[in-house]
Amino acid sequence: MSAVASDTRGGLRQRYATNGTNGVTPTDEGKKMDQKLDSHTEYEFGGPWGVVAIMTGFPILMYYFWICLVFYDGNLVTPSSVDDIQPFLIRMWEHICVDASPNAYAWKVYTGLMVFQLFLAWVVPGYMQEGLPVPSLGYKTLMYKCNAIGCICITMATAAVLHTTGIFRMTEIIDNFGHLMTVAMIYGFGVSFFMYIITVATGNQIRMSGNFIYDVFMGACLNPRIGPIDLKMWLEVRIPWVIVFFMSVSGACKQYETYGYVTPNMAFMCLATWLYLNACGKGEECIPQTWDMFHEKWGFLVIFWNFAGVPFSYIYSVVYMASHDPSKYHFSVPTYVLLYSTLLTAYYIWDTSMSQKSRFKMQTQGITSYRKTFPQLPWGTLKNPSYIQTAHGNRLLTDGWWRYSRKPNYVADWIMSLTWGLVQGTCSGIPYFYSVFFIVVLIHRCGRDFERCALKYGKDWERYCSIVKYKFIPGIY
Repeated sequence: MSAVASDTRGGLRQRYATNGTNGVTPTDEGKKMDQKLDSHTEYEFGGPWGVVAIMTGFPILMYYFWICLVFYDGNLVTPSSVDDIQPFLIRMWEHICVDASPNAYAWKVYTGLMVFQLFLAWVVPGYMQEGLPVPSLGYKTLMYKCNAIGCICITMATAAVLHTTGIFRMTEIIDNFGHLMTVAMIYGFGVSFFMYIITVATGNQIRMSGNFIYDVFMGACLNPRIGPIDLKMWLEVRIPWVIVFFMSVSGACKQYETYGYVTPNMAFMCLATWLYLNACGKGEECIPQTWDMFHEKWGFLVIFWNFAGVPFSYIYSVVYMASHDPSKYHFSVPTYVLLYSTLLTAYYIWDTSMSQKSRFKMQTQGITSYRKTFPQLPWGTLKNPSYIQTAHGNRLLTDGWWRYSRKPNYVADWIMSLTWGLVQGTCSGIPYFYSVFFIVVLIHRCGRDFERCALKYGKDWERYCSIVKYKFIPGIY
């Protein structure tokens, strides 16, 4: 039997377990391995030069894709000859300086959204969720205020009032895409460097490599907070997916004002982005159980991606459809049925697999009552699931969707991303960037995860892999 005591002062809860096999607290051997994994051992992403390439190359790519979508009919443009390289670059630069300048309007809108979301996160009542024990905090667990669903509803109601009263028209969002994107990038860079400096200055850095730019990229802090707000979880949900959803709504409003109707394609994007935003809100209590909260630091990799990368590179299909005649991407009724069915099926698997895994982790902590928010889907919670008890002290789930694949949530998530490109058919290849980029990220992340698990669990991981044979797609890979 385990003796468990708790202390919730300061948002922390300390768990003590005498036998180390309760699925929460690791054994002594497991703690030694956690200490090794919680220190910098090798460079990722190509090391310092690799992260410099990412930090400079990705913003350039975002600008290039946006220019191609808006000014070149969605075609990938290149210099026509060697002599055209300089004029081509000048044209690109002029588009950025004029059509994507960080103007006062963009600063007002983007900053206003952030301030509003921070305010709501602070004052709106929420469900308090305990996270997983954090090795770098001496296996203390942080308490997370989960009020995203309420904040999202208030945000949607506020936007509806602002739009109908004419104070802030939704069409302005898509019309100012370039300006907003530049401001988002500035915030991404600024917050990344600021957090690194403030974390090092206060002596709260962990898992550092000693290389300045690499540590800015990976991050120096693990759990930055302002009052009751966990900044890492706040930024993961409240900014990127709110913008993605309202970008789709803006595109729909633009279509309606231009043509008098909204196409099934744009309606599809409104549904798809709402499903994702709502899932993050209604299942927010599951986020503290994820690797992102438990292990990943808050650096440029996460900060820039949530401020700018997600909201301004995942939504290219909306940018295209909002500026092109609907006849270019009109489908037959059976095609629409297939497209919507694929989205909803993938969403169901993604939602329930995430819920199964997170609630299984909660069960190991003795948490058996869960927040009920809309929609609660069937098979989201497993009763008496099968698992492997590891020598490390953790448990590996081998039930539900997780008996068929080691990453069923990744498979479903990627299929949804593919539909975001398919919704505009073959009009432009740029909207497929999301799914192409995403599969590269998922494969890389799986490699990182599986390598750590093999090191962390040893023979127990081999036993797990013999039961759950497929990394991604059951029966294939």
